[in-house]
Amino acid sequence: MSTVPVLPLTGERTVPDLPAENYWFRRHEAAYRAVEPLLPVGRVLEIGVGEGYGADLLGAAGYGADLLGAAGARRLTGLDYDAGTLAHVRRRYPAVAVARGNAVALPVRTGAVAAVVSMQLIEHLWDQPAHLSECARVLAPGGTLVLSTPNRLTFSPGYDPATDRPRNIYHSRELSPTELAGLVAAVLPGATMYGLHAGARLAEVDARCRRRYGTDLVEAQLAVPAAEWPAGLAELVGSVTAADFVLSTSDLDGALDLIVVAAKS
Repeated sequence: MSTVPVLPLTGERTVPDLPAENYWFRRHEAAYRAVEPLLPVGRVLEIGVGEGYGADLLGAAGYGADLLGAAGARRLTGLDYDAGTLAHVRRRYPAVAVARGNAVALPVRTGAVAAVVSMQLIEHLWDQPAHLSECARVLAPGGTLVLSTPNRLTFSPGYDPATDRPRNIYHSRELSPTELAGLVAAVLPGATMYGLHAGARLAEVDARCRRRYGTDLVEAQLAVPAAEWPAGLAELVGSVTAADFVLSTSDLDGALDLIVVAAKS
């Protein structure tokens, strides 16, 4: 466990090392572990680096010059707009090169990177098409975009995007598989979409949670503040690991999170 203080838990992003946040952190960690083998060798840009655990997991220490022009020996650069977040990443993950930048106006030259990583970011943005256009612009021919976002159909069941705001106050617009596919296809045709699902062991944890509390693990966590959780719920949340989630191209509507992998021709 790092001695660097954790970022404040506001609901905007997940952070590691907090027992009450373990389910969400492991869910996001599982997505990073799933996409890591899909990234090509070369310069990688992660937009919305957040706490920095994802960039660290993807293997920031590497070779070559920093893609933003500064001298260095990193193959991955993390971009974020929040200066305090970037300062945290520099302290906790010194191997991760970071820079400040806008997700809809990237400070990166056209065709500069082999891969763009945008994880759990697009749902926060007001101009989602502009973000995707910028991702496509900075990719080199043959480059890869990897993007994840919560599936609106399971993250906010019953939410009507035409009239409702997402229940997470930091989200601008959540997307269904069909909606996400349409946005990506406009700039990078031929993408493959995956769904992150609960694996067999997590399904059993959900079943135990329903027997005890009348609802699944996600809803049980959201029902009351973590300080008021019964000991049994805290134990269930703490038991979740990244290995409890599986990636599949089937049943996208039922997925927890959506992951898009798209190549630039």
